[in-house]
Amino acid sequence: MAKKEKEQQKPAPEKERYAMPYNNRELSWMDFNIRVLEEATEKENPVMERLKFLSITASNLDEFFMVRVAGIMEQIHQGYTYPDPAGLTPLEQMDRLSAKIHDFSKKQYNCLNRSILPALKKHGLQILTVSALSDKQKKFIGDYFERLVFPVLTPMAVDTSRPFPLLANRSLNIAVRLTDEEGESVFAVLQVPSILPRFLELPANDGRAFILLESIIMDKLPELFELYNIEAFCTFRITRDSDLDIDEETDDLMEEIQKSIKKRKRGKPVRLELYKKCDEELKCFLIDMLDVGEQEIYEQSGPLDLTFLSKFASACGTPELFFEPIVPVSPPADFYGYDNIFDAIREKDRLVHHPYESFDAVLRFVKTAAEDENVLAIKQTLYRVSGNSPIIAALIRAAENGKQVTVLVELKARFDEENNIHWAKKLEKAGCHVIYGLTGLKTHCKICLVVRREQDAIRRYLHMGTGNYNDITAKFYTDIGMFTCKEEYGTDASSLFNVLTGYSIPPEYNKFIVAPTGMRKFFEDMIKKETENAKQGLPSGITVKVNSLVDPSIIELLYKASQAGVKVKLIVRGICCLIPGLKGISENITVRSIVGQLLEHSRIFKFENAGDPVVYMGSADWMQRNLDKRVELVFPVEDEALKKRSLAILDLHLSDTVNARIQLPDTTYLNIDKRGKRVVNSQTEFSELAKKELRKNKKIKESKTVGTPILPTHIHTGDKK
Repeated sequence: MAKKEKEQQKPAPEKERYAMPYNNRELSWMDFNIRVLEEATEKENPVMERLKFLSITASNLDEFFMVRVAGIMEQIHQGYTYPDPAGLTPLEQMDRLSAKIHDFSKKQYNCLNRSILPALKKHGLQILTVSALSDKQKKFIGDYFERLVFPVLTPMAVDTSRPFPLLANRSLNIAVRLTDEEGESVFAVLQVPSILPRFLELPANDGRAFILLESIIMDKLPELFELYNIEAFCTFRITRDSDLDIDEETDDLMEEIQKSIKKRKRGKPVRLELYKKCDEELKCFLIDMLDVGEQEIYEQSGPLDLTFLSKFASACGTPELFFEPIVPVSPPADFYGYDNIFDAIREKDRLVHHPYESFDAVLRFVKTAAEDENVLAIKQTLYRVSGNSPIIAALIRAAENGKQVTVLVELKARFDEENNIHWAKKLEKAGCHVIYGLTGLKTHCKICLVVRREQDAIRRYLHMGTGNYNDITAKFYTDIGMFTCKEEYGTDASSLFNVLTGYSIPPEYNKFIVAPTGMRKFFEDMIKKETENAKQGLPSGITVKVNSLVDPSIIELLYKASQAGVKVKLIVRGICCLIPGLKGISENITVRSIVGQLLEHSRIFKFENAGDPVVYMGSADWMQRNLDKRVELVFPVEDEALKKRSLAILDLHLSDTVNARIQLPDTTYLNIDKRGKRVVNSQTEFSELAKKELRKNKKIKESKTVGTPILPTHIHTGDKK
């Protein structure tokens, strides 16, 4: 939690705080990470995919400590005692979280040691310790150490003249306890160099064998401390408070963020991970040096920092050890047969469902705009982009071609700040007009506006989506994008960019729902409307797919809707603070979470609207930050064919029996009972549907060309050169 957020929190009146059932946000997030871990433990999943799921749980937990746990610890330090909407004080939250995370960590390593490593061994893959190496393998690691490892190591003594070093956040380190000639204990610290690969393949007669870098270093410690006796050594890792404290009133936001990024590296430790068999004296030394409490210490029964397992899987796995890849169809069915993307959009609204349909359609939209002589201007928001972004390259090309290019680059996108600063400078250098975001708000909306001169008038073409303009994450995040050139949408887009880039007052939008000015009221009013319709005996219902549901006001209104008889179907991948299935409160509400091969990221909202359903989609989750503290965009899907498709997407998610879990009234999640039901994996079915739709459109296109005269290749119908 951001520090300014914490300062602004005020206790609600006692009766409001306890007025409704509410699951604590942090505990709910841990439940989500448990669902990801379940995918790692699932023996039916391919072993390399299980490794990747385990890696994701570790990466998720790192960020959770750096931001959320750090925020709670800061609240405790500041003496903050007010309860959250679940009635828990920061101290109570920390106690429950600590117990849950410690238990979770044990399950992670049980999964690795008891299930995944034996499964790898069956496939001829082993991660060995030094004691298990043959003489040939020992010589191999000895040569590797001398050539590549030794030159980059920096042993750091810790004594009265040399203080404990400032260790990088999430770096892997080795602590060493030594004795001198007089038998006095001294200590040293050694950072495992992140510049080198974490694992090394060894020569092996049978299968493939690997060893971890830290194992090699620990074996060679005598060569690093020749004048001392090595009494004990232990791997350890620290996680630091990494939330940025940014003064947004500064004259130079970019410089302020750069300063804060540097401070992040010196944040207070919020977690100390140790190898479980660490020497007690060495353990006490680290605890004393790092000033961590008992709750912050995690003794792990295996290699620290399991995030490396994803790279291991990618480097060492063979195709049969992974899920069958979901290959995006290209072009998407909606764009098949169109040489010019603007022609396709001018004909009708278009929808693209990633990654089942290629993200290339979005890239093509921006690239075509950059080269089209009739395009006058491009305006785009960027929250997270890839390291070598083709979107950025296209925008730079557009500026070079004389287009007016305006880009809002959100510098405050957490853990992407440095990447976004880099791209902002590149864009500015190319001549683009770059906006860094709005004071006090993150700009999270996903929109690209292309202004094009045409025969009849100036026309505005739009792409709006649920996900980032990131060609890498678009391969494994599920998102939806809509293209349109309808006038009312174009007018709204221009108005939105005027608000983002200038001093314009937020207008009354024709179609757009924009946070923080009108989105909360819109969603609250829509839920109230469904509630009223149910009371009047009219058709009612709410179906929503979001990543997180946290906002207390929205939850309270959903409870009231349920009590009025509204059927509420929620698909919430991650945090869900609403508790479904409670008698007299939420018995008409169901919550399911879909965790599978792909990361569910799209946001879709359906309201029954008295029998005339309306559908919206966009960038916002149902969290306070999305509704009140970010610039978000939600837009209606009005084209009947696209609306029908959007509803079908929701229906297929609701029928999933493979990736879905149902939330129970005790807040636990249960796998769908498949007995007597058709096995439905929504993600693989979406992939098949995308292929089917493309085949269908090809047939339609081909049938329209039947009877069209085919000219011989030697006949030219164009102007002579």
